[in-house]
Amino acid sequence: MADITIIGGGLAGSEAAFQAAEAGASVDLFEMRPVRKTEAHETDNFAELVCSNSFRSDDAEYNAVGLLHEEMRRCNSLILRCADANQVPAGGALAVDRDGFASAVTAAIEAHPNITIHRSEVTELPAPGTNAIIATGPLTSGALADAIKAVAGNDELAFFDAIAPIIHKESINFDIAWFQSRYDKPGPGGTGKDYINLPFSEEEYNTFLDAIIAGEKTEFKEWEKNTPYFEGCLPVEVMAERGRDTLRFGPMKPVGLTDPRTGRRPYAVLQLRQDNALGTLYNMVGFQTKLKYGAQAEVFRLIPGLEKAQFARLGGIHRNTFINSPKILDQTLSVKARPSLRFAGQITGVEGYLESAAIGLLTGRFAAAEARGAIISPPPRTTALGALHYHITEGHVDGGKGSFQPMNVNFGLFPEMETPRIDDEGNRIKGKEKGRARKKAMSRRALVDLAGWVAA
Repeated sequence: MADITIIGGGLAGSEAAFQAAEAGASVDLFEMRPVRKTEAHETDNFAELVCSNSFRSDDAEYNAVGLLHEEMRRCNSLILRCADANQVPAGGALAVDRDGFASAVTAAIEAHPNITIHRSEVTELPAPGTNAIIATGPLTSGALADAIKAVAGNDELAFFDAIAPIIHKESINFDIAWFQSRYDKPGPGGTGKDYINLPFSEEEYNTFLDAIIAGEKTEFKEWEKNTPYFEGCLPVEVMAERGRDTLRFGPMKPVGLTDPRTGRRPYAVLQLRQDNALGTLYNMVGFQTKLKYGAQAEVFRLIPGLEKAQFARLGGIHRNTFINSPKILDQTLSVKARPSLRFAGQITGVEGYLESAAIGLLTGRFAAAEARGAIISPPPRTTALGALHYHITEGHVDGGKGSFQPMNVNFGLFPEMETPRIDDEGNRIKGKEKGRARKKAMSRRALVDLAGWVAA
């Protein structure tokens, strides 16, 4: 029997398995695909991305998720290593060729001498006392979900998450569309022309908006009707219904973009981001949808430049599950009522690819420490890893009663610090620059404190 049993081969499970194996522990990794498929996955690879192909901003100085990227790189993250190796242009974001990325993660897991892979469905929790990690994510199979609920109590929570469509580049009308990043900002490996932009006049925007609102949408089952959406990944139809300018000031904002046909900023813009290394597929940025398949093709072909769009994948919506972690988990992400059983990934109440993998990284290290009879402390709260850890273990003073919700990493989760008054060049920091200076100082503090934690 291996030192650690891990159930689930997604981002969190793969990262947890790799971290534990690198620490010298033997790992049994269980993944039910291809024995049992899910509603969202298309391949048998580990760490398959089912929604966006973007890990969001890679700016480690002024953005909390970019800081999380850098912290994970410094912790020998498998997910970041494979993401960096399969990067596609995306301005200041870290986006990947989703097939190349998942294949790289799968190859690394298969090649690791300390990891044994089991392609079979697990329908019950490991026996009490087993050093185990549950990283089954939002698409946990029914029998195992019931077993988890029995351990987690009646505080199991859920929300809806959505997927954006992917388009074949060859079907885009480049008499209308053009390449440009906002403010021509190039990202790593980019040129400042990393996105395809589709412009709207005011009339075109209003026609499109009316079509979205009127389009036929997926109906929820009776037991799903009280399930909320995750605010960080709302379906486009929900945003449209909140007001006629919500999209135009959200995913369709035109700032920093100039239509080369007119030399002016459009009324609204839909951006497409490269989805594979070949540059043949592009996804609709921010356009998660619950429109039915037939309606999607009809509505989205109203977008200027997509009149003859061919879709490699249409959008969809699925139900995600997360536990009341502040009430259930201890400092090592172990279930308080059942030591040695840990949870990792989105099920713990973090939202986002990298946030899920980050909790997998921590859980793998905690489990490996337990396997060798050691104890490691959580990362400092001043780090992105520590801020996420604190959010899901004790971030709510009421123990999570009714208020605990999934969260992306953000500087609001970090301990406060005084804003610097002088910049690196000795100049006084004024006005709007104070916010950026504070974020930069918090990022610097995080990396210094992370180095101490890693060394310890």
